Amino acid sequence: MTTVDTPPVPTPAPAPQPPPVQPGSFFGAEWPGADGGAHKVTLAAVAIAGVTAAASLPLDRQGVGWLATGLAVFLGLLMVALIEGRPRISVSGVLRVAWAVAALALLAVGTLRAADWLFALSLPAAGVAGAIAIVGGRSVQGIVGSVLIQPIAVLRALPWGFKGVADLRGGRDRRNSARVGLTVLVTVALLLVFGMLFASADVGFARLTESVIPDGPTVFRWVFLFGAVGALTLGGAYLVLGPPRVDESEPGERRTVHRLEWTLPVAALDALFVAFVLVQLTVLFGGSEYVLRTSGLTYAEYARRGFWQLLVIMVLTLAVLGAAAHWAPRRTLVDRVLIRVLLGLLAALTLVTIVSALYRMQVYEEAYGFTQLRVFVMTVELALGVVYLLVVAAGIRLRGSWLPQAVVATGVVALLGLAAIDPDRFIAEQNIIRYERTGQIDTSYLADLSPDAIPALVRLSGTSSGRCVLEEVASGLAEPDDWKEWNYGRWRARQVLATTQLTFNCRG
Repeated sequence: MTTVDTPPVPTPAPAPQPPPVQPGSFFGAEWPGADGGAHKVTLAAVAIAGVTAAASLPLDRQGVGWLATGLAVFLGLLMVALIEGRPRISVSGVLRVAWAVAALALLAVGTLRAADWLFALSLPAAGVAGAIAIVGGRSVQGIVGSVLIQPIAVLRALPWGFKGVADLRGGRDRRNSARVGLTVLVTVALLLVFGMLFASADVGFARLTESVIPDGPTVFRWVFLFGAVGALTLGGAYLVLGPPRVDESEPGERRTVHRLEWTLPVAALDALFVAFVLVQLTVLFGGSEYVLRTSGLTYAEYARRGFWQLLVIMVLTLAVLGAAAHWAPRRTLVDRVLIRVLLGLLAALTLVTIVSALYRMQVYEEAYGFTQLRVFVMTVELALGVVYLLVVAAGIRLRGSWLPQAVVATGVVALLGLAAIDPDRFIAEQNIIRYERTGQIDTSYLADLSPDAIPALVRLSGTSSGRCVLEEVASGLAEPDDWKEWNYGRWRARQVLATTQLTFNCRG
């Protein structure tokens, strides 16, 4: 019997499957998240942070309560990382702790200074520093992702936290839980009904209940702060235990342009900067006589006219440097030399432009006086100068993986340095010095400063206009501070006013 071999039936090729989606994919990065439910340590950290915020965080003004809340969140997350995360000592871990300390230092600005504009700048900066401390982003993408991922982490962490609470209860019978909850509700209802009746029957008991039982808005504020800060702490713990990878794990092959496509525009820009710098050197050495002879403007008008344009140039040049460094090829020695020479020259010439802008601002302030905006802009210029020095350092080695965090750190240090000089007091002092030299002073502007300026403004108490300025600034101290709103700047201002014992009658 002959058997006939049948040809094998070809197996159909499997249909192409989409690439697996990583759990928690966000901002182009893998986010594994934390496993199971939140543990006891995490729940304790959330409770401590929430209670601290409800008891101490003032929403209407800066004070020590902001620092106390930040410390509670920091210590809670540190406890979670040490007990549940079991971290290893590393350079990245030390850097993340340093970022957390920087965030606390920025929150401490609200304890030391009464200038609300300064705290309005320090608070979001503290949020950025805290996000880097929790997630640890290093690149530009990583830093942006570290900030944007925070609210998403809160939403992902809520089910994780609820599961942890359920596990903590040990799976008790739901019926028993419902009976306990119903018992609590009945108890609260009875206390409210009989308490209101007793309060309406006796004035003394009514005063007692008013001093013990908080009003509705206070209870709402407590609940809101407990929930908000507790949720943020829970999201932070979720990120600490399941950190997302927000930085590119492998940079891969960069897309580059041809050598001429980037060297020609950058070289032309270098030539333009050289011409401008030569003019600036002529102005610096020629002084006011040269400006008057060539432009027809006073020296102060000349400084004011070009300052803002120079500031825009600094920012745009930073973007040009970043784009050129990203797209320029580095395959050959010639490519690398061109990067160092052309971009390094552009950065160095921009540093000269920054010096020119700072000099212009100095002349401008000597002519018209100091203001909060001018002091802040000078701080920004100094920070930009440091950033350009960092860019030059990165360009020498053609390695700048550390540069994004260094730029953010420069901004943090600039803000802390601004807080260290006590800007409102510094502004008042400089304007008083100018008044003693020229007899000119803008009292209406000084009256808008914060109580930080009062120790300097007492030098004007010998004149009626100076006392009126002091009275206007001191009006910000009319409302007393409770313990959570305590602020060193306001406390020092009250001490100075109590010592001088001035009599005010302008506002009456």
